Amino acid sequence: MKKSFFIILLISFTMSLFAQTIVSTSPENKNVVLEEFTGINCSACPSGHTASQNIQNANPNDVFIINIHTGVYASPSGSQPDFRTDFGAAIAGQSGLAFYPSGTINRHVFSGGVTAMGAGSWAVPASQVLAEDSYVNVAIETEIDRASRVATIHVEAYYTGDSPEETNLLNVVILQNNTIAYQNGGSSSYNHMHRLIDMPAGQWGLEIPVTTTGTFVDEAIEFTIPVNNRGVPIILDDLQFVAFVAETHQEIISGNGCDPTFVGTAPNDDISLDEIIVDDMVCAGDFTASIVLSNFGTTNINSMAINYQVNDETVETYNWSGTLNSLDTVEIELPEVTFIPQGTNTFEVTIESDDNNDNNSLYTEIEDALGGITWVKLHIETDDNGDDFRWSLRTSNGDIIDYSNDCEDNTIYNLWYELSPDCYKLNLSDDGGNGGTIVTISDIYSELYSVSGDWGDELFARFTTESAPAQLTSIPTQDSVGASISTTVKIKFDQPVRYIDNSPIPQTNSGLPISFTDGYKADIPFTININSSRTRFTIVPDSDLEEGREYTLTLEGEIIENYYNNEIVDDFTFSFTTTDEVNVEEVNNNINIYPNPATDIINITNAENSTIEIYNIAGELVISTTETNIDVSTLTNGTYLIKVIAEDNIITEIINISH
Repeated sequence: MKKSFFIILLISFTMSLFAQTIVSTSPENKNVVLEEFTGINCSACPSGHTASQNIQNANPNDVFIINIHTGVYASPSGSQPDFRTDFGAAIAGQSGLAFYPSGTINRHVFSGGVTAMGAGSWAVPASQVLAEDSYVNVAIETEIDRASRVATIHVEAYYTGDSPEETNLLNVVILQNNTIAYQNGGSSSYNHMHRLIDMPAGQWGLEIPVTTTGTFVDEAIEFTIPVNNRGVPIILDDLQFVAFVAETHQEIISGNGCDPTFVGTAPNDDISLDEIIVDDMVCAGDFTASIVLSNFGTTNINSMAINYQVNDETVETYNWSGTLNSLDTVEIELPEVTFIPQGTNTFEVTIESDDNNDNNSLYTEIEDALGGITWVKLHIETDDNGDDFRWSLRTSNGDIIDYSNDCEDNTIYNLWYELSPDCYKLNLSDDGGNGGTIVTISDIYSELYSVSGDWGDELFARFTTESAPAQLTSIPTQDSVGASISTTVKIKFDQPVRYIDNSPIPQTNSGLPISFTDGYKADIPFTININSSRTRFTIVPDSDLEEGREYTLTLEGEIIENYYNNEIVDDFTFSFTTTDEVNVEEVNNNINIYPNPATDIINITNAENSTIEIYNIAGELVISTTETNIDVSTLTNGTYLIKVIAEDNIITEIINISH
């Protein structure tokens, strides 16, 4: 939901030019703004919550707590709620945060050169701040229209002294209390308080251009409160508002807070479609999705028709039944969705019409995952904060292939994996929130996924794997004699192929430039079956061929090109004569590589006049030979890639060496 702002800024230099309404004009001491960095998976953080609450309880009108869920401990897993915001990572990034729980008192440096301090160090600095004079007083009041969810936030500031900075920044924070959810070190029904959910005046606030004695600031912000933040419902009655004045992005001078007052009434029937929960990248033509509904009306509901659609395909309807009481929220899992992948796919969900149709429809985009082969390299280049970066590689079942929470600064990692055919998920996270690490995943032919630059605090990608294709076009031996009357012919390419206009080749296609004729030049009806990676064409005659007759298969490559290097596929013509005994298949030269695993010697049969190359997991050539009995006793234990390069074919296999 879009945010709307209506801002009024009135500044006066003398008392006679304004009539203040809610802020005091008498000198006051500073109030404390305690920004606490926390996370639902931080087992020690409940002790921090207690420490900050004790400080506020001792000074109920002078201490304001902002709980900021950010960093690795705030990253949810499974059904855990996501309490993070778009603002937390930047606030934590300037604090020198090194452990949890930590927090800042008015973003002031008390010791150690950074503002972040452990929970046990908060009480004394808080007392010091409360005893100091403030050169600016702050007041805030907020009114919320229940029907429209528009909050009118009114903030005033009055300068009883001069600021050392020519300009200051006015910040506004929205907090939510009483959210019952999981907390490590607490319980599954922990009461989360003071949660940062939004900053209507922006990341660092609005500029106050005059900061001398007698300056009066009167600020009004109209802000439409979203129905949720990252899928967590925003309950109007649980909101709290805090405003503070800072000299820069650091050094808060003073602040104040308020609970909202309400006008208007909620409609009788207002069900809000808050969120579509679905991976934004899928590996096949099916996925599961859930939606989150909130009841902002006064009427309880027990059933609803939910319509959903992928791309321009058929609209499906799910008739849900259950309980959704007024002001409650429910997550509903939809039936499995099947669709025809189109690269980027649109998924739209719509619920029944009610008193407010502005929140009854949502859509999201879902990307098709890239496909590769089972020999995969993960390339990582960390930035100056490598210890902020974390990653994991998981199977479709969630099993961890590999992970790291301990990367070095400015370091390059090249990691090779032999993966089974599956759908894999690469998870990336950055505690600092800047996502500066470069990550690329590729197979031995091509790049599957790459990201660099500012990707934020979390990202994931999916990719599929299948067995590696041959590296050269492979067709039956020219002028073969003795093909079966029920023969099929397979053409295998070294990489995916496509039309030269970059459009994909469908998996079943009779429009390719392939002709199949007999000795009298009569066309033979056939079907082409194409695998999902577009590396193998199987030509299947519609009926058995005649015994003892010559047949010719021709591929004209002018309209087909290789996917990765854009080279036009070479033309070829292949002829064979049928008998009733054998079947024409793709050439593999009957090459056999053994043993696997190997200890000291690798044997290769039927590889005479071939070049054999062995590569380590870093992609480095370690052996090149024409011998078919290869001494590998000097190689270290591990996984290697072996290529047998014949005159008209290349065989690629993975082999393990264990001495």
